[in-house]
Amino acid sequence: MTPRAIGINHVALEVEDLERSLEFYGRLFELRFRGRSAGAAFVDLGDQFLALSAPRRQPADDGRHLGVVVDDKEAVRAALAQAGVPVVPGRGLNFRDPWGNRIEVVQYDQVQFTKAPEVLRGMGLEGLGKTREARAELAAKGLA
Repeated sequence: MTPRAIGINHVALEVEDLERSLEFYGRLFELRFRGRSAGAAFVDLGDQFLALSAPRRQPADDGRHLGVVVDDKEAVRAALAQAGVPVVPGRGLNFRDPWGNRIEVVQYDQVQFTKAPEVLRGMGLEGLGKTREARAELAAKGLA
C-alpha cells in the first residue's frame, strides 16, 4: 500500500535575522509562538506552524512561494500598506518579505483549505464559513 500525504505540518522559511523577521511578520499577522531554538522561531498557525530559521543561505526565488490562509485578506492588504510593503503585481495578493520569500495571501472562506471545528474554536475563529464556490469545490471532492 502506498502511503498518502494528508497535510502539511509546517513550512520553514529562511530569514537573515530572526528578531527582525518576527517584528516584520508581527506587523502583518497576529503571531502566537510555539517555541524557539538556536537559530529558529516557531509560530503557530492553529494545528500547523511556520518555522523561521536564520541565517538565510539561499537567494530569493521567483518560482516558489508560501500560501498563507487568513480570515481577512483586505486587513492584510491594509497592514502591508501601513508597513510600506509593496504588493507583487499580478493576480491575487502577494508580497515579499525582506529576505525575498514570496508570500501569497488567500482568504479562508474562498478556498478549499479547511480547519476542523475544534481547531477554529481554539483559534477564536468558530464563525468562519465558506463561499458557495468553495463549498462546491469541497463537495466535488467528497470533502464537504
